[in-house]
Amino acid sequence: MTDADAVPTTADFARRLAAVRGRIDDAARRVDRDPATVRLLPVSKTVPEAVLERAVAAGCRELGENKVQEAKRKHANMSHLDVDWSVIGHLQTNKAKDVAAFAAEFQALDSLRVAEALDRRLQALGRSLDVYVQVNTSGEESKYGLAPADLPEVLRALPAYSALRVRGLMTLAVFSEDTDRVRRCFRVLRDLRDHALDDDPDLIGDGHLSMGMSGDFEAAVEQGATCVRVGQAIFGARPTPDSYYWPN
Repeated sequence: MTDADAVPTTADFARRLAAVRGRIDDAARRVDRDPATVRLLPVSKTVPEAVLERAVAAGCRELGENKVQEAKRKHANMSHLDVDWSVIGHLQTNKAKDVAAFAAEFQALDSLRVAEALDRRLQALGRSLDVYVQVNTSGEESKYGLAPADLPEVLRALPAYSALRVRGLMTLAVFSEDTDRVRRCFRVLRDLRDHALDDDPDLIGDGHLSMGMSGDFEAAVEQGATCVRVGQAIFGARPTPDSYYWPN
C-alpha cells in the first residue's frame, strides 16, 4: 500500500482541516473579512463510516452529503456520534420524508414543489429545517437551481411553509479553470442576496451564501461566501466520478 492509498488517521484529518481552515482565513483577510464569519462544511460523500469516525474525532461536527440514501445510512450507522448532517444535493420529492426525519439542514431547495413536500413531512414530525435556496448562477442547463429571475417570487412564497427556515442562498459555480467565470457566478449569488435583503430581509433569514468547493473555495470567500463545502481537500480524491453526484 502506498502513502496515497493509506487510510488517513485522526491526526491526518486534523492537519487537513487546519490547512483548509487556514486557507479560508487567509482568503477572508485578503478582502478585510472576519474569518470567523466563514463556515467550513466538510463534504463526506463516498467516504466510509469507519473513516468518517476518524474525521469526527479530528473535529468534524457536521458533514455534508449529496445523496439522500447515503446520508440516511451514515446518519443511522453513526448515530452514536455528535454529528449534524447537511443534505446538499438535488432532492426528489419522494425522498423528502427521509430528509425531514434526520437532516439538520438542506442546502439545495430549488422548487416550491420540494418545499411543500418537505414542509408536509416536517409538520407531521413536529420538526423544522434550515434551508438554503439553490440558484443556477452559471446558466448551464445541466445544473439544478432556480433561474436568478425566479428567486424573488420563490422567496415571497416560502413563508407559507412554516417548518422551513430560510437561511440564505446556495450555488454551484461553473466547472472551469477560467477564474473570471467562476468568480462571476459567486458575484451573481452575492448580488441576489443583497437585492433580497434590500427588498425584504425577513424573506432570506441570515442572508448566508453557501458557495465554493475544494477547487474554488478561496475565490468564493473573497466574493462573500459564508459557507464553503469542501470534500476532496479534506478526504482525498473520490473513487466515484462527480457525474454520479452532479448532473451531466
